[in-house]
Amino acid sequence: MALPFFYLNQYQGEDRILLDEANSRHMVAVLRMQTGEGVQLTDGKGNLLQCRISEAHKKKAIVDLIKKEVLPPPVKKITIAISPVKNTTRFEWFLEKATEIGVSAIIPLIAQRTEKQQFRHDRMQQILISALMQSQQAWLPELIQPVRFADLIKQENYSQKWIAHCLDTERKSLRTQIGAGNNQLLLIGPEGDFTPQEIELALQAGFEAVTLGDTRLRTETAGLVGATLLCVS
Repeated sequence: MALPFFYLNQYQGEDRILLDEANSRHMVAVLRMQTGEGVQLTDGKGNLLQCRISEAHKKKAIVDLIKKEVLPPPVKKITIAISPVKNTTRFEWFLEKATEIGVSAIIPLIAQRTEKQQFRHDRMQQILISALMQSQQAWLPELIQPVRFADLIKQENYSQKWIAHCLDTERKSLRTQIGAGNNQLLLIGPEGDFTPQEIELALQAGFEAVTLGDTRLRTETAGLVGATLLCVS
């Protein structure tokens, strides 16, 4: 049976670790764990720590390091730039599932048809952390602050770049376009899709137009399908 999994905001190489109140409470008051039991911790930056509880205090538990592994990051860096949607719950669902699948970075993309809303970065970050713990991974996706479409397409640090859209123009299946590039970016538009002008600007900036299947997908579903295709290829 897998050991309970916890997230550290930071790890500085210490052998004895004082947990914060939230982790301590969950470990001792919720899971009813006791001194001597084993746990796993990660800082989301590749460090995977196997530890033993030395002080089971519900506000300031302490664990001792038994074994440390440093796991390498994924060979491919997969970035999904996706427009937030009006229904925040649906966007949060995407964040959770994309983390479980193993994307490297998520960019909230502000396109012309994106609904105006407040982006609660702290809440979104916590969703990523919860999904990281549930899936027991050692690398937390980077959640970037919202970026405007016109600014994002100017960035040149990607080896492969795609824009998924639903217009009846020339597009190729993303399945057939995935190559060996190790830094890949996929743009997913808002409800109502990208505008023709945005698509043309992306193509001029070196993006390839792709389709994710034969059906019209919701924004968050399209993001999940794209993430799955890129991460498992």
